Amino acid sequence: MSRTIVIIGGVAGGASAAARLRRLNEEDNIIMLERGEHVSFANCGLPYYIGESIDSRDKLFLQTPAGIRARFNIDVRIFTEATEIDRERKQVHCRNVTTGETLQIPYDIVVLSPGAKPIVPPIPGISEAENLFTLRNIPDTDRIKAYVDSRQPRHATVIGAGFIGLEMAENLRERGLDVTVIDRGEQILNPLDLEMVRPLEEHMRLHGVELRLNEGVEAIEQQGRLLRLSSGGELRTDMVILAIGVSPENDLARSCGLELGVRGSVKVNASLQTSDPAIYAVGDVIEVKDRVQGFDTMVSLAWGANRQGRLAADHINGRQASYTGALGTAIIKIFDMTAALTGNNEKTLKSLGVPYEAVHIHPNSHAGYYPGAAPIALKLLFNPQTGEIYGAQAAGSAGVDKRIDVIATAIRSKLKADELADLELAYAPPYSSAKDPVNMAGYVASNLMEGLVRNLQWHEVDEFSRSGGLIIDVRDEAERLAGFIPGSINIPLAELRDRLTEIPGDREIAVSCQVGLRGYIAARMLIQYGYAVRNVDGGYKTYAAMARENNAEISGKRETPALKVNAPSPAGRVHSHEQLSIKPQLLLDACGLQCPGPILKVYETISSMEEGQRVEITATDFGFAADIRQWCSKTRNTLESVDVSGGKVQALVRKGVDPADRTVVPAEQSAVSEGTTMIVFSGDLDKTIASFIIATGAAAMGKQVTMFFTFWGLNVLRRGQSPQVKKNALDRMFGMMMPKGTRKLPLSRMNMGGLGSKLIRYTMGRKNVESLENLMQGALNAGVKLMACTMSMDIMGIKQEELIEGVDFGGVASYLGAAEDSGVNLFI
Repeated sequence: MSRTIVIIGGVAGGASAAARLRRLNEEDNIIMLERGEHVSFANCGLPYYIGESIDSRDKLFLQTPAGIRARFNIDVRIFTEATEIDRERKQVHCRNVTTGETLQIPYDIVVLSPGAKPIVPPIPGISEAENLFTLRNIPDTDRIKAYVDSRQPRHATVIGAGFIGLEMAENLRERGLDVTVIDRGEQILNPLDLEMVRPLEEHMRLHGVELRLNEGVEAIEQQGRLLRLSSGGELRTDMVILAIGVSPENDLARSCGLELGVRGSVKVNASLQTSDPAIYAVGDVIEVKDRVQGFDTMVSLAWGANRQGRLAADHINGRQASYTGALGTAIIKIFDMTAALTGNNEKTLKSLGVPYEAVHIHPNSHAGYYPGAAPIALKLLFNPQTGEIYGAQAAGSAGVDKRIDVIATAIRSKLKADELADLELAYAPPYSSAKDPVNMAGYVASNLMEGLVRNLQWHEVDEFSRSGGLIIDVRDEAERLAGFIPGSINIPLAELRDRLTEIPGDREIAVSCQVGLRGYIAARMLIQYGYAVRNVDGGYKTYAAMARENNAEISGKRETPALKVNAPSPAGRVHSHEQLSIKPQLLLDACGLQCPGPILKVYETISSMEEGQRVEITATDFGFAADIRQWCSKTRNTLESVDVSGGKVQALVRKGVDPADRTVVPAEQSAVSEGTTMIVFSGDLDKTIASFIIATGAAAMGKQVTMFFTFWGLNVLRRGQSPQVKKNALDRMFGMMMPKGTRKLPLSRMNMGGLGSKLIRYTMGRKNVESLENLMQGALNAGVKLMACTMSMDIMGIKQEELIEGVDFGGVASYLGAAEDSGVNLFI
């Protein structure tokens, strides 16, 4: 016996239910009512059509009404709005929105799939705004795109920093508009935790998007051209996108007496039935269970709507079907970065009072030696006693999607956190590492679960230090030039065992490195020597993401982006200053160079340029985006633009500062007069490399650098093939016993008869790190002064002719004279 099934609403949930119903039962009379013209379209692709990444409107349509009729024998009635459900008579009242004609359709079963509608708050002046848009369907998309195409607005304001708001911000920016995003919260993408979105926020600023967080719109004036802000300021704009969230379209459900739940959503059971068993509901209109913790919530995502539509059709046809909740797995593209999440975030766990542990790791997307590897910030949340995985978040430029998908699958399969290490995942250098980032998260979690280490979270570090804890930075000294935790002391990991006497036994210790791995090694070492130790989770990289925010006092209320970034155009990226330049613009390729290589190349290039001349630099080290700004600030050059796209950093730098040019953000007015002096006592290869990295970095920052080589350090300056020099027997003996030139220098640890030195050099070559010899030549080119101690030369029987060219000679007075004018003095 055939039944009449009326589906109210199409797109994901309704269309999926309709197709499954027909595949399971050829006899039923299936009627689909759609208020608009389109019943099946890619609503998640709408922002990308506006931004012209999707070049054809027709590509948005998954099925046409005629196609559905022909393939599935479904009675599709477009422009037909359901106005009432008469549950007593089992009739759906509807109206043709074009003709006004009304009719009643008898039903046996109803499937509600009306979706959710954009929230429009009662802001004064909002109804008079002629340039304000929301985005839900094809007509909304057509209106926005037509406005951008015909009116060619210069500035757009997006109210709301959620998924839709940020996708619209990106796509409008890609169309060449200046974009401001306003949100009342303290962060973008509220489903992610604060420290996970800070790099995304900075990435948006690098792309020229202005973020005004902790900010709201109090009134709209001049028909949408002027926004009055909660901070007391105002913002002029050419168009407004309202994207502060959605609410379930529950008018039909409410009016017919169905039970409602969270935020007015329709309550359903596991079979998707409402409080009336003859009425099912699917998609964004319904209340669902959080799959991890079991609380009631709303999850407006396409996967859930599609799955629910299929399950409802199964249950209607007598099949076993149960929807047991949502993880909220989601992903977003933000220019060249990707952010994704699954399960609960830390904010949710705190609010519920659930015991949890968080770990942060920063692995590469694939093997570091294969081109294109990019770091991923990955956060895992789990129960430290049971290992139950609560959720995960990730951000990066590559490989984010599959890691979150794997962890979502693990949660669904009830794997424990430490079992992530057991997952045998596909590996080849272009795609992953032998220890995939998901495996690494499992290893770190198992260390915590087994009690091998205790973590210190980024937000606990400052209080730990203030309360008397001692923080030991186990990175190499050169790494601290890029920043360190205030109050920390530096004992490199390789020296830690030999310097235990410097560590007090009566204080709690925290160890920190760059990303947490060396910190864990240090913690395990110190624990076994009897110290109470915690490891800074995620290392300095996680801490610094928030520390930079706090130290710079960045709020959402600043008036301009951090840097000026030129908007793209159909013809490519156009620099607004190029037409002002009368000198040829130079191009500098620093791709493949690791720090301080790019900055040193910039220094050498700028030194040879004329005042006012520009250079465009391209680098693959993402840290260069921050380094070049700091360098310009210290050296009084002007950073005109920075762009991070396609896995590269592009910066446009003008030599000098032009106070009359108001179109750029000028460098900070800071003259650098301090110098740097270094006593190089060691003749070890690793310490010498560190010395020249520091020296070239300091020289690149505009400092006057003097390196004073004494005793064993003189071996660094010896020629590999030196001329015959007349010496006495004792001097010749010294010369035979000491390394002759940089190629013969040993490692300070693990030299292994010279094999260690060869391995270090081989590794440096594979990692695109300059050799010691190139570092030395670069230092000389940058103006670093190499001075040999004449007293030590005399004692060790080394003659001037045996040293490389470019070396000066002097004694203690020469060193002290240089040191007197220096702000930094180092002994190596």
